[in-house]
Amino acid sequence: MRVLLTGNPNVGKSAIFSKLTGIDVTTSNYPGTTVEFFSGTMNWKGKTIEIVDVPGIYQLNPEAAAEKVAAQMIATGDVLLNVVDATNLERNLNLTLQLMKIGKPIVMALNMWDETKHKGIQIDVDKLSAILGIKVIPTSGRSGEGISCLADAVLNAKQAPETNWMDKDRWKTIGFIVDKVQNLSGRKHTTIEYIQDLFVNPVLGPVLSCGVLYAAFTGIMRLGKLIEKTVLSAFEKYYSHVILTISKFLGGSGFLHEILIGETGAGGVDFEAAMGVLTTGVYVSFGIVLPYVFLFYLVFGFLEDLGFLPRVAVIFDRLLKKAGLHGFSIIPMFLACGCNVPGILAVRNLETRRERFITAVLTGITIPCMAQTALVMRMVGENDGIFVLLVICTLLTVWCILGLFLKSTVKGITPSLLMEVPPYRLPGINAQLKKIRMRMTCFFKDAMPYVLGGIAFINVLRITGIIKLMGKLAEPLITGVFGLPQDAVLALIIGIIRKDTAVAMLAPLNLNSTQTFVAVIILILYFPCTATFTVLLRELGAVDTIKAVLLMLVTTISAGGLLNLALSTVYTPRGLLITEILIIILVIEILEPVKRAATEKKQ
Repeated sequence: MRVLLTGNPNVGKSAIFSKLTGIDVTTSNYPGTTVEFFSGTMNWKGKTIEIVDVPGIYQLNPEAAAEKVAAQMIATGDVLLNVVDATNLERNLNLTLQLMKIGKPIVMALNMWDETKHKGIQIDVDKLSAILGIKVIPTSGRSGEGISCLADAVLNAKQAPETNWMDKDRWKTIGFIVDKVQNLSGRKHTTIEYIQDLFVNPVLGPVLSCGVLYAAFTGIMRLGKLIEKTVLSAFEKYYSHVILTISKFLGGSGFLHEILIGETGAGGVDFEAAMGVLTTGVYVSFGIVLPYVFLFYLVFGFLEDLGFLPRVAVIFDRLLKKAGLHGFSIIPMFLACGCNVPGILAVRNLETRRERFITAVLTGITIPCMAQTALVMRMVGENDGIFVLLVICTLLTVWCILGLFLKSTVKGITPSLLMEVPPYRLPGINAQLKKIRMRMTCFFKDAMPYVLGGIAFINVLRITGIIKLMGKLAEPLITGVFGLPQDAVLALIIGIIRKDTAVAMLAPLNLNSTQTFVAVIILILYFPCTATFTVLLRELGAVDTIKAVLLMLVTTISAGGLLNLALSTVYTPRGLLITEILIIILVIEILEPVKRAATEKKQ
């Protein structure tokens, strides 16, 4: 038996799916698309049932790619398990009535049943079941209430009866059903609802959202530094003895020693600068990258399930329209702050090719991952705190200018923002732990091999002299345009493998404040890491990926050259910061309104 979980977005399908299938699930791409869905198995009363979590959908004739796939998948199921938000029955019944006309066995999970009590909503479940002619089970994906009854209902699911009223005015029918089965008792606005309203307020919403995001990133950075120091202390106390033993076994020098250990001194092992697979490779993975990635997934996984991120999408809709996008594009960008790979993967949920391309390009060029951000802030902050603000404003300036360019040149349309804003719900601990486990498993499987392999690859290039040759070829650009030493080409090369490792490799070059700032901006902008590039190629296709890479290179050369020229001839860091702020204001608040007014006047 193949059971398809269907329903609107944000109705708790994933929570029901998790309760039915347990922990281990399979992620697959729908044939011919890049849209992912989850599947698992449930063993119940001697029968094995395949459970498929279909992408959220509002209707059976949708336009978005994910919704089209969901509509196509429904035809492949033996039983439809329609998950409905019990606190918003009227809207959810629109899809239910459409599913009932398909002619397949169907069961309704009246989910979030526990919340109806808090909101003063009373639903006569037996009467609803009798009117629809299908089994209706009250459930709570968070607590597990009703899951066993739901499993029984799935085994005994029956086809919905054919009735003439389903073919009439659907919304009039929905209104009739809701009036018969639902009763709303009087109640006062709760504290959490007041908070929800504040976060979508056009004035206070952006301020509060930015405050939460700032607190989240600051907390991640500070706690990450403490963990990093603890890990480094453990490495120096325990792991250094293992490395020195291996170094002695390898004879203290030679090709294999250079690859695995790198450079060791009389004072011990400098894990960050040794550049060996077992030294820098292992330390960067576990001591620098892992703490920040784990904390990011922990914090933003909570905010995601809480219901905070959809509100951020609504708040940032106005800003993103400057780049030809709508507010939902902020979700991939926030995910990319942890790691660019899930950020690029998330663009598949956008409706049009134009949105996907612009979002992917802006994300890949201007948004560093958390591990890279940690290293960048630590490196530029050691010289002068003003450069931390300058990095942020420079990336925002590039985002605004590039976004304005892409909006004007990329053909296509961007639909208006139509998305569900769920109420705040405290996430379940088990669901959070499961999500972190799955994401960290992906990190160890997808990211760590690139770190270790990248270090080994660069060592081979260095030992064979290829690095020096590449440095000479790139010297006019590296030293002439960017104002960096020739050895910086090593960081640029390894940045193709792993961006955070590339930033760490700038430390031994003894760069001044200006050079450090220009170097980290170039490393952020110029090219995505190999893992991100692979995903970019898969999501956008070869032609659009080539266009994206060319845009990255042009943007990097322009930005790096202009920044080096400005700071070496005209501007102080503070002067450049003020100029960039004025450019951002010009793009966001002046150019777009003037252009819109001119268009309206012409029409």
